[in-house]
Amino acid sequence: MAFEGLTERLQKAMTNLRRKGKVSESDLRQTMREIRLALLEADVNFSVVKDFVKTVRDRALGAKVLEGLNPAQQIVKIVNEELTKTMGETAVPLNKSAKIPTVIMMAGLQGAGKTTTVGKLALKLKNEENARPLMIAADVYRPAAIQQLQQVGDQIGVPVFEMGTDVDPVEIVRQGMAHAKENHNDYVFIDTAGRLQIDEQLMNELANIKDLVHPDEILLVIDAMTGQNAVNTAEGFNDKLDVTGVVLTKLDGDTRGGAALSIRAVTGKPIKFVGQGEKMTDLDVFHPDRMADRILGMGDMLTLIEKAQKQYDEKEAEEMNRKIQENSFDFNDFLAQLDQVDKMGSMEDIMKMIPGMANNPAMKNVNMDPKDIAHVRAIVYSMTEKEKTDPDLLNPSRRRRIAAGSGRPIHEVNRMIKQFNQTKKMMNQMSKGNFAGMEGLMGGNGGGIGGKMQQMAMKRMVRQTKKTKQKRLAKAMRRRKR
Repeated sequence: MAFEGLTERLQKAMTNLRRKGKVSESDLRQTMREIRLALLEADVNFSVVKDFVKTVRDRALGAKVLEGLNPAQQIVKIVNEELTKTMGETAVPLNKSAKIPTVIMMAGLQGAGKTTTVGKLALKLKNEENARPLMIAADVYRPAAIQQLQQVGDQIGVPVFEMGTDVDPVEIVRQGMAHAKENHNDYVFIDTAGRLQIDEQLMNELANIKDLVHPDEILLVIDAMTGQNAVNTAEGFNDKLDVTGVVLTKLDGDTRGGAALSIRAVTGKPIKFVGQGEKMTDLDVFHPDRMADRILGMGDMLTLIEKAQKQYDEKEAEEMNRKIQENSFDFNDFLAQLDQVDKMGSMEDIMKMIPGMANNPAMKNVNMDPKDIAHVRAIVYSMTEKEKTDPDLLNPSRRRRIAAGSGRPIHEVNRMIKQFNQTKKMMNQMSKGNFAGMEGLMGGNGGGIGGKMQQMAMKRMVRQTKKTKQKRLAKAMRRRKR
Protein backbone atom coordinates (compact mmCIF):
# COMPACT_ATOMS: atom_id res chain seq x y z
CA MET A 1 0.00 0.00 0.00
CA ALA A 2 1.34 3.37 -1.03
CA PHE A 3 0.78 5.09 2.30
CA GLU A 4 2.54 2.71 4.70
CA GLY A 5 5.30 5.19 5.61
CA LEU A 6 2.87 8.09 5.90
CA THR A 7 0.42 6.02 7.95
CA GLU A 8 3.19 4.99 10.34
CA ARG A 9 4.40 8.58 10.82
CA LEU A 10 0.91 10.01 11.29
CA GLN A 11 -0.10 7.24 13.69
CA LYS A 12 3.05 7.92 15.73
CA ALA A 13 2.24 11.65 15.89
CA MET A 14 -1.35 10.93 16.97
CA THR A 15 -0.28 8.31 19.54
CA ASN A 16 2.11 10.80 21.14
CA LEU A 17 -0.76 13.29 21.30
CA ARG A 18 -3.23 10.78 22.80
CA ARG A 19 -0.83 9.98 25.64
CA LYS A 20 -1.24 13.50 26.99
CA GLY A 21 -4.20 14.22 29.27
CA LYS A 22 -4.18 17.87 28.29
CA VAL A 23 -2.88 19.22 25.01
CA SER A 24 -1.04 22.55 25.04
CA GLU A 25 -0.37 24.86 22.10
CA SER A 26 3.23 23.64 22.26
CA ASP A 27 2.02 20.01 21.92
CA LEU A 28 -0.13 21.03 18.94
CA ARG A 29 2.83 22.80 17.29
CA GLN A 30 4.97 19.67 17.74
CA THR A 31 2.25 17.44 16.30
CA MET A 32 1.75 19.75 13.30
CA ARG A 33 5.53 19.73 12.71
CA GLU A 34 5.49 15.92 12.64
CA ILE A 35 2.48 15.90 10.29
CA ARG A 36 4.17 18.41 7.98
CA LEU A 37 7.35 16.31 7.80
CA ALA A 38 5.33 13.10 7.24
CA LEU A 39 3.44 14.66 4.32
CA LEU A 40 6.57 16.14 2.71
CA GLU A 41 8.34 12.79 3.04
CA ALA A 42 5.36 11.16 1.30
CA ASP A 43 6.06 13.50 -1.65
CA VAL A 44 2.94 15.63 -1.15
CA ASN A 45 3.11 18.99 -2.96
CA PHE A 46 4.70 21.67 -0.73
CA SER A 47 1.90 24.24 -1.13
CA VAL A 48 -0.69 21.54 -0.36
CA VAL A 49 1.19 20.60 2.83
CA LYS A 50 1.50 24.25 3.87
CA ASP A 51 -2.25 24.90 3.42
CA PHE A 52 -3.21 21.60 5.08
CA VAL A 53 -1.12 22.17 8.22
CA LYS A 54 -2.32 25.78 8.57
CA THR A 55 -6.00 24.76 8.22
CA VAL A 56 -5.71 21.96 10.80
CA ARG A 57 -3.87 24.20 13.26
CA ASP A 58 -6.34 27.09 12.79
CA ARG A 59 -9.33 24.78 13.23
CA ALA A 60 -7.89 23.23 16.38
CA LEU A 61 -7.16 26.63 17.93
CA GLY A 62 -10.30 28.38 16.62
CA ALA A 63 -12.70 25.77 17.95
CA LYS A 64 -10.92 25.80 21.32
CA VAL A 65 -10.32 22.10 20.89
CA LEU A 66 -7.40 22.19 23.32
CA GLU A 67 -9.70 23.25 26.15
CA GLY A 68 -12.41 20.64 25.47
CA LEU A 69 -12.78 16.98 26.32
CA ASN A 70 -10.54 14.48 24.47
CA PRO A 71 -8.55 17.16 22.56
CA ALA A 72 -6.31 14.53 20.92
CA GLN A 73 -9.36 12.69 19.58
CA GLN A 74 -10.81 15.92 18.20
CA ILE A 75 -7.52 16.78 16.47
CA VAL A 76 -7.46 13.31 14.84
CA LYS A 77 -11.02 14.02 13.63
CA ILE A 78 -9.95 17.38 12.16
CA VAL A 79 -6.94 15.79 10.42
CA ASN A 80 -9.23 13.09 8.99
CA GLU A 81 -11.76 15.67 7.72
CA GLU A 82 -9.07 17.84 6.15
CA LEU A 83 -7.40 14.84 4.46
CA THR A 84 -10.79 13.94 2.99
CA LYS A 85 -11.37 17.52 1.84
CA THR A 86 -7.89 17.71 0.24
CA MET A 87 -8.61 14.58 -1.79
CA GLY A 88 -12.07 15.76 -2.88
CA GLU A 89 -14.74 15.06 -0.21
CA THR A 90 -16.74 12.39 -2.07
CA ALA A 91 -16.38 9.83 -4.85
CA VAL A 92 -17.07 11.30 -8.31
CA PRO A 93 -18.85 8.98 -10.77
CA LEU A 94 -18.11 8.65 -14.49
CA ASN A 95 -19.76 11.24 -16.72
CA LYS A 96 -22.48 9.66 -18.85
CA SER A 97 -23.99 10.73 -22.15
CA ALA A 98 -27.75 11.18 -22.35
CA LYS A 99 -27.69 8.86 -25.38
CA ILE A 100 -25.28 6.09 -26.30
CA PRO A 101 -22.40 5.87 -26.71
CA THR A 102 -20.67 7.50 -23.75
CA VAL A 103 -17.22 8.41 -25.08
CA ILE A 104 -14.24 8.08 -22.73
CA MET A 105 -10.90 9.36 -23.97
CA MET A 106 -7.85 8.07 -22.12
CA ALA A 107 -4.71 10.21 -21.95
CA GLY A 108 -1.37 9.99 -20.16
CA LEU A 109 2.35 9.55 -20.51
CA GLN A 110 3.89 6.37 -21.88
CA GLY A 111 4.19 3.67 -19.23
CA ALA A 112 1.47 5.07 -16.96
CA GLY A 113 -0.75 2.05 -17.63
CA LYS A 114 -3.34 3.54 -20.02
CA THR A 115 -4.00 0.39 -22.05
CA THR A 116 -4.37 -1.83 -18.97
CA THR A 117 -6.61 0.77 -17.32
CA VAL A 118 -8.83 0.91 -20.43
CA GLY A 119 -9.34 -2.85 -20.09
CA LYS A 120 -9.95 -2.70 -16.34
CA LEU A 121 -12.56 0.04 -16.69
CA ALA A 122 -14.26 -1.64 -19.66
CA LEU A 123 -14.48 -4.89 -17.66
CA LYS A 124 -15.82 -3.04 -14.61
CA LEU A 125 -18.65 -1.50 -16.67
CA LYS A 126 -19.32 -4.82 -18.39
CA ASN A 127 -19.62 -6.64 -15.06
CA GLU A 128 -21.48 -3.97 -13.08
CA GLU A 129 -23.73 -2.42 -15.74
CA ASN A 130 -23.94 -5.25 -18.26
CA ALA A 131 -22.42 -2.71 -20.69
CA ARG A 132 -21.31 -3.38 -24.28
CA PRO A 133 -18.06 -1.39 -24.57
CA LEU A 134 -15.84 -0.91 -27.62
CA MET A 135 -12.14 -0.06 -27.39
CA ILE A 136 -10.51 1.99 -30.16
CA ALA A 137 -6.76 1.47 -30.73
CA ALA A 138 -5.55 5.01 -31.53
CA ASP A 139 -1.92 4.59 -30.43
CA VAL A 140 -0.07 4.04 -33.71
CA TYR A 141 3.39 4.96 -32.40
CA ARG A 142 4.29 2.69 -29.51
CA PRO A 143 5.55 -0.72 -30.68
CA ALA A 144 2.95 -3.46 -30.10
CA ALA A 145 0.42 -1.01 -28.56
CA ILE A 146 -2.38 -2.31 -30.80
CA GLN A 147 -1.48 -5.94 -30.07
CA GLN A 148 -1.49 -5.20 -26.34
CA LEU A 149 -4.98 -3.69 -26.53
CA GLN A 150 -6.18 -6.69 -28.58
CA GLN A 151 -4.79 -9.07 -25.95
CA VAL A 152 -6.57 -7.12 -23.23
CA GLY A 153 -9.78 -7.20 -25.31
CA ASP A 154 -9.53 -10.98 -25.78
CA GLN A 155 -8.91 -11.45 -22.04
CA ILE A 156 -12.04 -9.52 -20.98
CA GLY A 157 -14.26 -10.29 -23.97
CA VAL A 158 -14.48 -6.71 -25.29
CA PRO A 159 -14.08 -5.90 -29.03
CA VAL A 160 -11.24 -3.70 -30.29
CA PHE A 161 -11.47 -1.44 -33.36
CA GLU A 162 -8.12 -0.98 -35.10
CA MET A 163 -6.82 0.04 -38.53
CA GLY A 164 -3.13 -0.71 -38.08
CA THR A 165 -0.26 1.74 -37.66
CA ASP A 166 -0.27 3.47 -41.07
CA VAL A 167 -3.51 5.43 -40.58
CA ASP A 168 -3.86 8.85 -38.92
CA PRO A 169 -5.15 8.40 -35.33
CA VAL A 170 -7.92 10.98 -35.88
CA GLU A 171 -9.20 8.97 -38.86
CA ILE A 172 -9.07 5.75 -36.80
CA VAL A 173 -11.19 7.40 -34.11
CA ARG A 174 -13.65 8.77 -36.73
CA GLN A 175 -14.23 5.32 -38.24
CA GLY A 176 -14.22 3.67 -34.80
CA MET A 177 -17.05 5.97 -33.65
CA ALA A 178 -19.07 5.07 -36.77
CA HIS A 179 -18.50 1.38 -35.98
CA ALA A 180 -19.67 1.90 -32.38
CA LYS A 181 -22.90 3.61 -33.49
CA GLU A 182 -23.56 0.88 -36.02
CA ASN A 183 -23.10 -1.83 -33.36
CA HIS A 184 -24.95 0.06 -30.59
CA ASN A 185 -22.00 0.03 -28.18
CA ASP A 186 -22.96 1.99 -25.08
CA TYR A 187 -19.36 2.92 -24.11
CA VAL A 188 -16.42 3.80 -26.35
CA PHE A 189 -12.89 3.91 -24.94
CA ILE A 190 -10.23 5.71 -27.00
CA ASP A 191 -6.75 4.42 -26.15
CA THR A 192 -4.57 7.35 -27.25
CA ALA A 193 -0.81 7.58 -27.70
CA GLY A 194 1.54 8.58 -24.91
CA ARG A 195 5.00 10.06 -24.84
CA LEU A 196 7.88 9.91 -22.39
CA GLN A 197 7.12 13.58 -21.74
CA ILE A 198 4.53 16.15 -22.78
CA ASP A 199 5.27 17.61 -26.23
CA GLU A 200 3.44 19.81 -28.74
CA GLN A 201 2.85 17.08 -31.34
CA LEU A 202 1.19 14.78 -28.77
CA MET A 203 -1.02 17.55 -27.41
CA ASN A 204 -2.10 18.69 -30.87
CA GLU A 205 -3.12 15.13 -31.77
CA LEU A 206 -5.07 14.70 -28.54
CA ALA A 207 -6.73 18.11 -29.03
CA ASN A 208 -7.78 17.08 -32.58
CA ILE A 209 -9.33 13.84 -31.27
CA LYS A 210 -11.12 15.81 -28.56
CA ASP A 211 -12.50 18.30 -31.14
CA LEU A 212 -13.71 15.40 -33.32
CA VAL A 213 -15.59 13.32 -30.73
CA HIS A 214 -16.36 15.81 -27.90
CA PRO A 215 -15.79 13.09 -25.27
CA ASP A 216 -18.01 12.88 -22.20
CA GLU A 217 -14.98 12.00 -20.13
CA ILE A 218 -11.24 12.68 -20.56
CA LEU A 219 -9.51 10.47 -18.02
CA LEU A 220 -5.86 11.18 -17.32
CA VAL A 221 -3.96 8.05 -16.28
CA ILE A 222 -1.16 8.89 -13.85
CA ASP A 223 1.53 6.59 -12.44
CA ALA A 224 1.50 7.20 -8.66
CA MET A 225 5.09 5.97 -8.46
CA THR A 226 6.33 9.13 -10.21
CA GLY A 227 5.57 11.11 -7.04
CA GLN A 228 5.82 14.89 -7.42
CA ASN A 229 6.13 14.51 -11.23
CA ALA A 230 2.62 13.03 -11.26
CA VAL A 231 1.24 16.41 -10.20
CA ASN A 232 3.30 18.24 -12.84
CA THR A 233 2.03 15.82 -15.50
CA ALA A 234 -1.56 16.35 -14.37
CA GLU A 235 -1.13 20.12 -14.61
CA GLY A 236 0.40 19.86 -18.11
CA PHE A 237 -2.37 17.66 -19.54
CA ASN A 238 -5.11 19.63 -17.80
CA ASP A 239 -3.87 22.95 -19.19
CA LYS A 240 -4.07 21.60 -22.74
CA LEU A 241 -7.08 19.25 -22.60
CA ASP A 242 -9.16 20.29 -19.58
CA VAL A 243 -9.34 16.72 -18.29
CA THR A 244 -12.47 15.62 -16.41
CA GLY A 245 -10.88 13.13 -14.03
CA VAL A 246 -7.78 11.19 -13.01
CA VAL A 247 -7.00 7.49 -12.65
CA LEU A 248 -4.07 6.77 -10.32
CA THR A 249 -2.23 3.55 -11.18
CA LYS A 250 0.39 1.51 -9.30
CA LEU A 251 -0.85 2.77 -5.95
CA ASP A 252 0.19 -0.61 -4.54
CA GLY A 253 3.77 -0.19 -5.68
CA ASP A 254 6.84 1.16 -3.91
CA THR A 255 5.47 4.68 -3.78
CA ARG A 256 4.93 7.32 -1.13
CA GLY A 257 1.41 8.13 -2.31
CA GLY A 258 1.80 11.92 -2.35
CA ALA A 259 0.12 12.21 -5.75
CA ALA A 260 -3.23 11.08 -4.31
CA LEU A 261 -3.07 13.89 -1.76
CA SER A 262 -1.88 16.56 -4.20
CA ILE A 263 -3.65 16.15 -7.55
CA ARG A 264 -7.13 17.30 -6.56
CA ALA A 265 -5.80 20.27 -4.57
CA VAL A 266 -3.44 21.39 -7.37
CA THR A 267 -5.57 20.76 -10.49
CA GLY A 268 -9.10 20.85 -9.09
CA LYS A 269 -9.79 17.60 -10.98
CA PRO A 270 -11.18 14.57 -9.11
CA ILE A 271 -9.41 11.24 -8.80
CA LYS A 272 -12.14 8.88 -10.04
CA PHE A 273 -10.40 5.48 -9.90
CA VAL A 274 -7.30 3.87 -8.41
CA GLY A 275 -5.49 0.82 -9.73
CA GLN A 276 -3.93 -1.44 -7.11
CA GLY A 277 -2.76 -4.73 -8.54
CA GLU A 278 -2.15 -6.50 -11.83
CA LYS A 279 -5.45 -8.37 -12.25
CA MET A 280 -8.04 -6.95 -14.64
CA THR A 281 -10.44 -6.64 -11.68
CA ASP A 282 -7.97 -4.50 -9.69
CA LEU A 283 -9.59 -1.11 -10.27
CA ASP A 284 -11.51 0.63 -7.49
CA VAL A 285 -13.66 3.73 -7.28
CA PHE A 286 -11.70 6.39 -5.37
CA HIS A 287 -13.41 7.33 -2.10
CA PRO A 288 -11.56 10.25 -0.42
CA ASP A 289 -13.10 9.56 3.00
CA ARG A 290 -12.12 5.89 2.93
CA MET A 291 -8.61 6.74 1.74
CA ALA A 292 -8.27 9.24 4.61
CA ASP A 293 -9.29 6.49 7.06
CA ARG A 294 -6.68 4.16 5.58
CA ILE A 295 -3.96 6.81 5.71
CA LEU A 296 -4.69 7.35 9.41
CA GLY A 297 -4.61 3.58 10.05
CA MET A 298 -8.37 3.39 10.69
CA GLY A 299 -8.97 0.68 8.10
CA ASP A 300 -11.51 0.62 5.29
CA MET A 301 -14.33 -1.75 6.20
CA LEU A 302 -16.73 -0.42 3.54
CA THR A 303 -14.36 -1.33 0.69
CA LEU A 304 -13.66 -4.69 2.32
CA ILE A 305 -17.41 -5.41 2.55
CA GLU A 306 -17.91 -4.37 -1.10
CA LYS A 307 -15.08 -6.65 -2.22
CA ALA A 308 -16.59 -9.53 -0.24
CA GLN A 309 -20.08 -8.90 -1.65
CA LYS A 310 -18.74 -9.15 -5.22
CA GLN A 311 -17.63 -12.71 -4.44
CA TYR A 312 -20.72 -13.49 -2.35
CA ASP A 313 -23.13 -16.18 -3.49
CA GLU A 314 -26.16 -16.48 -1.19
CA LYS A 315 -26.84 -20.18 -1.87
CA GLU A 316 -23.17 -21.06 -1.43
CA ALA A 317 -23.04 -19.06 1.81
CA GLU A 318 -26.11 -20.87 3.20
CA GLU A 319 -24.60 -24.23 2.26
CA MET A 320 -21.29 -23.26 3.88
CA ASN A 321 -23.06 -22.11 7.03
CA ARG A 322 -24.93 -25.43 7.22
CA LYS A 323 -21.66 -27.37 6.87
CA ILE A 324 -20.00 -25.28 9.59
CA GLN A 325 -22.91 -25.88 11.98
CA GLU A 326 -22.92 -29.61 11.23
CA ASN A 327 -19.10 -29.69 11.57
CA SER A 328 -18.85 -31.21 8.07
CA PHE A 329 -16.65 -28.42 6.61
CA ASP A 330 -13.96 -30.21 4.55
CA PHE A 331 -10.88 -29.45 2.46
CA ASN A 332 -12.96 -28.85 -0.70
CA ASP A 333 -14.83 -26.11 1.17
CA PHE A 334 -11.50 -24.81 2.45
CA LEU A 335 -10.20 -24.47 -1.14
CA ALA A 336 -13.42 -22.71 -2.21
CA GLN A 337 -12.92 -20.17 0.61
CA LEU A 338 -9.29 -19.65 -0.42
CA ASP A 339 -10.43 -18.94 -3.99
CA GLN A 340 -12.96 -16.36 -2.81
CA VAL A 341 -10.40 -14.57 -0.63
CA ASP A 342 -7.86 -14.68 -3.47
CA LYS A 343 -10.32 -12.88 -5.78
CA MET A 344 -10.64 -10.07 -3.23
CA GLY A 345 -6.93 -9.21 -3.50
CA SER A 346 -3.78 -9.88 -1.52
CA MET A 347 -4.25 -11.00 2.09
CA GLU A 348 -1.99 -8.17 3.22
CA ASP A 349 -4.24 -5.53 1.62
CA ILE A 350 -7.36 -7.18 3.02
CA MET A 351 -5.91 -7.21 6.55
CA LYS A 352 -5.02 -3.52 6.30
CA MET A 353 -8.65 -2.67 5.60
CA ILE A 354 -9.54 -3.95 9.08
CA PRO A 355 -9.45 -1.06 11.59
CA GLY A 356 -6.32 -1.07 13.72
CA MET A 357 -4.44 -3.52 11.51
CA ALA A 358 -2.54 -1.05 9.29
CA ASN A 359 0.99 -0.69 10.73
CA ASN A 360 -0.01 -2.83 13.73
CA PRO A 361 3.27 -4.25 15.10
CA ALA A 362 1.66 -7.70 15.13
CA MET A 363 1.25 -7.46 11.33
CA LYS A 364 5.04 -7.73 10.97
CA ASN A 365 4.83 -11.27 12.39
CA VAL A 366 2.13 -12.37 9.97
CA ASN A 367 3.41 -14.51 7.15
CA MET A 368 1.56 -13.32 4.04
CA ASP A 369 3.80 -14.62 1.28
CA PRO A 370 1.58 -15.65 -1.70
CA LYS A 371 3.83 -18.71 -2.02
CA ASP A 372 2.43 -19.96 1.28
CA ILE A 373 -1.07 -20.06 -0.19
CA ALA A 374 0.32 -21.94 -3.22
CA HIS A 375 1.93 -24.45 -0.84
CA VAL A 376 -1.39 -24.95 0.98
CA ARG A 377 -3.12 -25.61 -2.34
CA ALA A 378 -0.40 -28.08 -3.33
CA ILE A 379 -0.91 -29.99 -0.08
CA VAL A 380 -4.71 -30.16 -0.52
CA TYR A 381 -4.43 -31.08 -4.23
CA SER A 382 -2.18 -34.02 -3.21
CA MET A 383 -5.02 -35.54 -1.16
CA THR A 384 -7.45 -38.08 -2.55
CA GLU A 385 -11.13 -37.10 -2.81
CA LYS A 386 -11.90 -39.28 0.23
CA GLU A 387 -9.19 -37.54 2.27
CA LYS A 388 -10.50 -34.11 1.29
CA THR A 389 -14.02 -34.93 2.41
CA ASP A 390 -12.96 -36.91 5.51
CA PRO A 391 -9.87 -35.31 7.14
CA ASP A 392 -10.00 -37.94 9.92
CA LEU A 393 -8.49 -40.42 7.41
CA LEU A 394 -5.20 -38.50 7.42
CA ASN A 395 -3.02 -40.94 9.37
CA PRO A 396 0.84 -40.65 9.42
CA SER A 397 1.41 -42.79 6.31
CA ARG A 398 -1.14 -40.79 4.27
CA ARG A 399 0.48 -37.55 5.46
CA ARG A 400 3.91 -38.75 4.31
CA ARG A 401 2.45 -39.55 0.89
CA ILE A 402 0.82 -36.09 0.70
CA ALA A 403 4.12 -34.44 1.70
CA ALA A 404 5.94 -36.31 -1.09
CA GLY A 405 3.19 -35.49 -3.61
CA SER A 406 3.10 -31.79 -2.79
CA GLY A 407 6.87 -31.35 -2.42
CA ARG A 408 6.41 -29.92 1.07
CA PRO A 409 8.10 -31.12 4.31
CA ILE A 410 6.05 -33.40 6.55
CA HIS A 411 6.06 -30.89 9.46
CA GLU A 412 4.40 -28.31 7.16
CA VAL A 413 1.69 -30.81 6.18
CA ASN A 414 1.08 -31.68 9.85
CA ARG A 415 0.91 -28.01 10.84
CA MET A 416 -1.54 -27.14 8.04
CA ILE A 417 -3.85 -30.04 8.97
CA LYS A 418 -3.68 -29.05 12.65
CA GLN A 419 -4.60 -25.44 11.80
CA PHE A 420 -7.43 -26.64 9.55
CA ASN A 421 -8.88 -28.71 12.40
CA GLN A 422 -8.53 -25.79 14.83
CA THR A 423 -10.26 -23.43 12.40
CA LYS A 424 -13.03 -25.94 11.77
CA LYS A 425 -13.63 -26.34 15.52
CA MET A 426 -13.50 -22.57 16.03
CA MET A 427 -16.06 -21.88 13.27
CA ASN A 428 -18.38 -24.57 14.58
CA GLN A 429 -18.33 -23.06 18.10
CA MET A 430 -18.79 -19.53 16.79
CA SER A 431 -21.76 -20.57 14.64
CA LYS A 432 -23.45 -21.71 17.88
CA GLY A 433 -22.63 -18.44 19.65
CA ASN A 434 -20.03 -20.08 21.89
CA PHE A 435 -16.96 -17.87 22.31
CA ALA A 436 -15.74 -19.44 25.58
CA GLY A 437 -12.16 -20.61 25.35
CA MET A 438 -11.60 -19.08 21.94
CA GLU A 439 -8.42 -17.31 23.04
CA GLY A 440 -7.06 -20.53 24.47
CA LEU A 441 -7.92 -22.40 21.29
CA MET A 442 -5.66 -20.12 19.28
CA GLY A 443 -2.90 -20.05 21.91
CA GLY A 444 0.67 -21.18 21.48
CA ASN A 445 3.01 -20.01 18.76
CA GLY A 446 0.50 -20.37 15.96
CA GLY A 447 3.34 -20.04 13.47
CA GLY A 448 3.33 -21.02 9.87
CA ILE A 449 0.76 -20.42 7.23
CA GLY A 450 -1.75 -17.89 8.45
CA GLY A 451 -1.46 -19.04 12.07
CA LYS A 452 -0.61 -15.65 13.55
CA MET A 453 -3.26 -14.01 11.40
CA GLN A 454 -5.86 -16.38 12.82
CA GLN A 455 -4.68 -15.56 16.33
CA MET A 456 -4.99 -11.82 15.82
CA ALA A 457 -8.38 -12.03 14.14
CA MET A 458 -9.75 -14.34 16.81
CA LYS A 459 -8.41 -12.38 19.79
CA ARG A 460 -9.77 -9.18 18.29
CA MET A 461 -13.16 -10.84 17.73
CA VAL A 462 -13.25 -12.21 21.28
CA ARG A 463 -12.39 -8.84 22.80
CA GLN A 464 -15.02 -7.11 20.67
CA THR A 465 -17.64 -9.71 21.62
CA LYS A 466 -16.85 -9.33 25.33
CA LYS A 467 -17.11 -5.53 25.04
CA THR A 468 -20.47 -5.83 23.26
CA LYS A 469 -21.79 -8.18 25.97
CA GLN A 470 -20.57 -5.83 28.71
CA LYS A 471 -22.26 -2.85 27.04
CA ARG A 472 -25.55 -4.75 26.70
CA LEU A 473 -25.34 -5.84 30.36
CA ALA A 474 -24.64 -2.24 31.50
CA LYS A 475 -27.64 -0.99 29.48
CA ALA A 476 -29.89 -3.65 31.00
CA MET A 477 -28.74 -2.70 34.53
CA ARG A 478 -29.46 0.98 33.86
CA ARG A 479 -32.97 0.12 32.64
CA ARG A 480 -33.62 -1.90 35.82
CA LYS A 481 -32.50 0.98 38.03
CA ARG A 482 -34.96 3.27 36.27
